[in-house]
Amino acid sequence: MASAERSLPEPVRLFIAIWPGPEVGHALQAWSRRWPGAAAGQPIPVQRLHLTLHFLGDVPRERLPGLMAAIAVPFTPFVLSLGRAALWPGGIAVLEPERVPAPLTYLHAAIGESLQRLSLPTDVRPFHPHVTLARRAGTAAAPASAPPIRWPVRGFVLVESHRPPHIGYRIVQRYR
Repeated sequence: MASAERSLPEPVRLFIAIWPGPEVGHALQAWSRRWPGAAAGQPIPVQRLHLTLHFLGDVPRERLPGLMAAIAVPFTPFVLSLGRAALWPGGIAVLEPERVPAPLTYLHAAIGESLQRLSLPTDVRPFHPHVTLARRAGTAAAPASAPPIRWPVRGFVLVESHRPPHIGYRIVQRYR
C-alpha cells in the first residue's frame, strides 16, 4: 500500500502596488490611446493598470499573514503627476512621473526595509516608478506631450497575480 503524499499549498505570486481608482485608471487608458503604435502592441486592460512598488514573486502561502502585518508602514497621502511617456527596451510603453514625490520614495524604501526584515526579495535596481500602458509596442513613438494625469494617492495594496490561463490580479489587502 502506497503512503499518502501530503501536498503543500501552492505559493502565492505577489506584488505591492499603488492602484488607481476608476477615474485615474480611465485617464491612463485614454493616455495610452494617444500613443501611436502602442495600441497595436498589447495594451494593458484598465483593471490591471498600476504602479508597482515591489514585486515579490512566489511567496509561501503560510507567510501571508506575517507579510500583511509587516508592510503596514506609515503612509502619507500625496499627488502623483504622470506625464512623461517613454518606450523602454522590449517595446514596453510606460508613463512616468514628471517628478518623484518624496512620500513615494519614502513608501518604497519603508516597504523594502520591511521585506528585508522578513528575508523576502527586493529589487536591487534603482526604483523607477511607472505605469506600464502596453507591451510589445515595438518602436512606437511616444506622444510628444499631453496634459499630465494627477493621481491622488491615498494608499497602496498587496496584490496576488494569477498565472495563465486565468491571468488577472486580486487585491489581497488595502493599506490606507
